Amino acid sequence: MEPGNNTQFSEFFLLGFSEDPELQPLIFGLFLSMYLIGVFGNLLIILATISDSHLHTPMYFFLSNLSFVDICLTSTTIPKMLKNIENQSKAITYEGCIVQVYFYIFFAGIDDFLLTVMAYDRFVAICHPLHYTVIMNPQLCGLLVLMPWMMSAMHSLLQSLLALKLTFCTEVEIPHFFCDLSQMVQLACSNTFLNDMVMYVASVLLAGGPFAGILYSYSKIVSAIRRISSTQGKLKAFSTCASHLSVVFLFYCTSLGVYLSSAATYSSRASATASVMYTVVTPMLNPFIYSLRNKDIKRALKRVYGIIAIKRPIVLGQMKCP
Repeated sequence: MEPGNNTQFSEFFLLGFSEDPELQPLIFGLFLSMYLIGVFGNLLIILATISDSHLHTPMYFFLSNLSFVDICLTSTTIPKMLKNIENQSKAITYEGCIVQVYFYIFFAGIDDFLLTVMAYDRFVAICHPLHYTVIMNPQLCGLLVLMPWMMSAMHSLLQSLLALKLTFCTEVEIPHFFCDLSQMVQLACSNTFLNDMVMYVASVLLAGGPFAGILYSYSKIVSAIRRISSTQGKLKAFSTCASHLSVVFLFYCTSLGVYLSSAATYSSRASATASVMYTVVTPMLNPFIYSLRNKDIKRALKRVYGIIAIKRPIVLGQMKCP
């Protein structure tokens, strides 16, 4: 198969989950529902943390940033997939694919780093409670959020620039619902050694590093909780990080475990199905995980709902006025 001219190459074809026309309305409805639930759920978390002064703490500052990044992550892939299903088209332009690769890696990397930052926040809160406000000052919190954005931006830019150097054959069909970089590299007609090496090193450093940081933080947290004498004190300390631990477990188990199982079957469609878990399902479930057992979030959400309920009759009343 001869390599195509990269300057004449114009588009990729995203094969998605199924080519059966009868399943397309079901897939469209399912993903539209998950997307809307995820977006509105994370928006509510952001509104709750902004509107309630009791939530103006480092933990909820990081949570609101995580919610914003989750919205951006799902918005990078799902709207394009829904548009293709609606238009009965599988095409995405070459430029659009590179842009999607950049923003997908960008927001997925920030997501990973923010989970590590939140683990560090819980470590300070439980292991150094008396110095928490001093250590987690506004300057440090801002830096802990800014650094993931900068590091992820540089990483995604590097991967995108290397992807631009790849040449492809005349028609490239990606067995995925979005432009996955690993799938693109596999389908390239040019030498992909440098791309493979950069992806491998990045996965070790930028995925393994944050995961090691989370493990270290929780090892210290467990040690601190074990030293607490009362059972009630242990439960209270554990409850402050239970939601974050659930999100970490969900994120890493879906992104690592399911991907490993799909790689073992050598099925690209299985890989696409696996990626749904951490690109769509995890961002959708995060607001529920953080709000179901969190009294502060519940109170703030009720306040937001109350404000909306009060303003709505006023707006309707003004519309009725001549």
